[in-house]
Amino acid sequence: MRSDISDDQRALTIDDANLPVVDLSGLFTGTDEDKAKVATALGDAARTSGFFYITNHGIPQEQIDALFAASKAFHEKTRSFKMKYWSGFSTHHRGYVPFEENGGNFPKSINFNEAWDMSYEAPADHPDYLANWRMTGPNIWPDIPGWKETVSGYYDAAFNLGLRLLDALAMELGVETEELTQHITYPTSQLRLLRYLENDMPATKEIVGIAAHSDFECFTLLLTGGPGLQVMNADDVWIEAPPIPGCFVVNIGDIFETWSGGQFKSTQHRVINIGKERYSMPLFFGLDYHAVVQPLEKFRTPETEAKYPPMKAGEHLMRMSVHAFRYMADAYAKGELVPDYEVPDENPFKREAKEV
Repeated sequence: MRSDISDDQRALTIDDANLPVVDLSGLFTGTDEDKAKVATALGDAARTSGFFYITNHGIPQEQIDALFAASKAFHEKTRSFKMKYWSGFSTHHRGYVPFEENGGNFPKSINFNEAWDMSYEAPADHPDYLANWRMTGPNIWPDIPGWKETVSGYYDAAFNLGLRLLDALAMELGVETEELTQHITYPTSQLRLLRYLENDMPATKEIVGIAAHSDFECFTLLLTGGPGLQVMNADDVWIEAPPIPGCFVVNIGDIFETWSGGQFKSTQHRVINIGKERYSMPLFFGLDYHAVVQPLEKFRTPETEAKYPPMKAGEHLMRMSVHAFRYMADAYAKGELVPDYEVPDENPFKREAKEV
């Protein structure tokens, strides 16, 4: 069993979930009818909470444990070792993100986490890599024996699981999978190996694990080793989403809300500062940088077109990333990062929670 999960965490079961739980086994071994049942369950969860657990997902626990161990092995290295791989040395956001780089408003606001960020492997001659600031290109790897193989192997497994979910959600919406996968050749699908840092600071709106946000991509596949994640429910109230052994947490992102004309919900969530060390691994399943995202033809009406005007997937990601990473905010302020889009004050998908 995972050594960094407490006895209280191990005691949790699916029955303790505050969010829907979807059994994916029908996607792998079932009939067309079983697959349709899974798709329906996913669609119900995407329309109501936008956040849910998945079980029987097909990724072995041994592979998950190896990823946690790899993340711990990196994050326990010295600061000087980790800074050799600082993401600010790149223009496509690869490598180490120290805690003071998380959020463009440091130190007024503090996100108490550090991360290793990687993404879908693209060649060094890819035009978007050569153009800079398009979140596409080759990965970099720390000098830790076996680390690349462990992390890239998990990435491949989780990305393939994402393709399964994409297929099921397309079925639920009544559209051909190819209408969605045509936008996936070298996607900006990022895996973050996060460590939330031990600290004695209070939990406030300005001092957090990660500030409230929606995710910018299609959906997120999340592994987490401890409490702290909170989700805004349908009543705009924060609820707990604790880790449950054997499950991923999945949440719908901005792209799927747009594709579905608002039927699927890109849900606000945050990680409060609990002051304890905690590991977490989200994979943000995205599209190619230049993919144009708008309501799918089936859901295109004057109302949905007005609410969800066309956007490029990568540009939306970059607009939000300028707020999310201080080195990008600094580059933007200095004119070194010259995007062909305006950076808004905040994510247009954001909702405010009710005070309760």
